[in-house]
Amino acid sequence: MSHRFSRRQFLSASAASASALALGAYANPAPAQESKLPSERLRIAAVGTTGRAAGNLSDLASQDIVALADVDANLLDKGAAKFPSARKYRDYRVMLEREAGNIDAVLVATPDHSHAPAAAMAMRLGKHCYCEKPLTHTVFEARTLANLAKEKKLVTQMGTQIHAGDNYRRVVELIQAGAIGPVEEVYVWVTAQYTGARFTTGTPVPDGLDWDLWLGPAPQRPYSDGVHPFTWRKFWDYGTGALGDFGCHYMDLVHWALDLRAPAVVEASGPEYDPVSCPAWCLVNYEYPARGKLPAVKLHWCDSGKQPEIAGKIKVGDKSVGEAFKSAQLFIGREGMLISDYNRHVLLPEDKFADFKRPAQSIPNSIGHHREWVEAIKSGGKTTCNFDYSGALTEAVLLGTVAYRSGRRIEWDAEKLTVKSAPDAQQFVHKEYRKGWTL
Repeated sequence: MSHRFSRRQFLSASAASASALALGAYANPAPAQESKLPSERLRIAAVGTTGRAAGNLSDLASQDIVALADVDANLLDKGAAKFPSARKYRDYRVMLEREAGNIDAVLVATPDHSHAPAAAMAMRLGKHCYCEKPLTHTVFEARTLANLAKEKKLVTQMGTQIHAGDNYRRVVELIQAGAIGPVEEVYVWVTAQYTGARFTTGTPVPDGLDWDLWLGPAPQRPYSDGVHPFTWRKFWDYGTGALGDFGCHYMDLVHWALDLRAPAVVEASGPEYDPVSCPAWCLVNYEYPARGKLPAVKLHWCDSGKQPEIAGKIKVGDKSVGEAFKSAQLFIGREGMLISDYNRHVLLPEDKFADFKRPAQSIPNSIGHHREWVEAIKSGGKTTCNFDYSGALTEAVLLGTVAYRSGRRIEWDAEKLTVKSAPDAQQFVHKEYRKGWTL
């Protein structure tokens, strides 16, 4: 399959709105209602009902969950059991069109390849949007969603829930207060691995699953055993591997602390590229330009249990940082280092910082990642992982997959969304959608 997509096709896809479809609802929707905002409860529709969607719905259960869409009837019934008054649909396009007058906001928690089309349709209908990470499946999609959110003045949030944790906030305060001096290099490593994907044929579609709707914008293929409901992360057609899944969590802290957006150069290495399966491991080197008084930064990514050499040489307690932190961010400053993960952080070398006085807390503790989104919608406020911030983060993360899949050194023109150094790598910046699906 060719992934090449012309600029004309890009613009056409971006401008197109999702059209009405004839079928897909489980139940007839109620007549459109006058908006309740501002009020105590938002009216929310969800695309996806179990897995991460269930976690998100649980955190939004204080609001009115009025409609649910899921391509799997069994999962739809399971997820809807907690929201018996919600109207049920198989096709989110039908749900969004029919429920447009009944809802204020939309939750998107599907496989990666369906994030952007669902979120874009919701936002074009003027609905606030919460979308799981990675925000999108391609770099171009991330920019499209960020632009839509800005154009429509919508409140958005990407599902990087760890961003709301106290630990990340304390790390950002330390880095930005200069505790370890200017930071010019960061190492990030994670244990997550998604690989070994193979398309199969001859396996019947599970009862209740609408395989055509599950594929959405992805290429038409026979049902492949095991793809649904989770191993899709191993496949390039549907997921983005360990980098896409965990980069938006672990690189998030680095972007936040160092005020990063678009890298200028990206290089990646790993096993020989397989057009079907995400790799058994991937190493990526990002180069970010200076930002005002902040120096240029080199960010080194390792996944699937790989660690940089430096992780075995630096001690924390009686262990190396690689032993003590199986997944981590290691900030290298001119005056010290900081090692962190989701829940803890340590200034290094420990003896140097034994009597260190921490800066005063400057970043308020979060009211909760989902509540932050809900309250911002009601008050007209802002969120910390809005699509401007999280879109840029997702673009950077996914440029690592572009570099790996193309096997080329990426010199990136962020303004034009163009690979300057390797035009043949441009095919991985976006993809062609299957007929009937639009961005």
